[in-house]
Amino acid sequence: MDADRCSLCGEESFGTGSDHVREKDGLWAVLAWLSILAKANEKTAVGQLVGVGDIVRAHWAKYGRNYYTRYDYEGVESDAADKVMALVKSKMGSITQIKSFIVDADKTNEFEYTDPVDGSVSRAQGLRFVFADGSRCVFRLSGTGSSGATLRVYVERYVGPEAGAEALAADPAVALAPLVGVALGLGDVAKLTGRAKPTVIT
Repeated sequence: MDADRCSLCGEESFGTGSDHVREKDGLWAVLAWLSILAKANEKTAVGQLVGVGDIVRAHWAKYGRNYYTRYDYEGVESDAADKVMALVKSKMGSITQIKSFIVDADKTNEFEYTDPVDGSVSRAQGLRFVFADGSRCVFRLSGTGSSGATLRVYVERYVGPEAGAEALAADPAVALAPLVGVALGLGDVAKLTGRAKPTVIT
């Protein structure tokens, strides 16, 4: 693997977004996909195997597709990152629509997580703008030490099966471009961080 001759996918993307196996979920993702492929090919004739692409396209046709991307800005000055978060937070409750996206005020908030086992609450886990069509932009900040902060901007959009095969097979960067523009504008990210583009796009 270190010679780049073999790679397995992992992490939260369940094996569909990156190529590393440094965490145990990479192996679990591979085993899960092997199990799915084995089941899908139980009655398939030799030479007519069902592949991962066939499975996901059939899934999209039935249930629709969730488009997702994450922009990571690493090593941002802590003050600049704090200004982005403060700006986004200041807009909550005062903005009802951004371009064609109508804000769902009831779901737009600073979110927290309640542990279902011990009931403990982790507050200030990020800021989320949720829109009427279910799309959302999430801003999270981590590593606010002396070496700077990592600002993460998550953008998600659901496209239903009624949209048709072409819309369901779009390049995520194209499908999410309008919403990414909205998200980066909410935090005035380029201006406040001084970054024309993120360090990593997932």
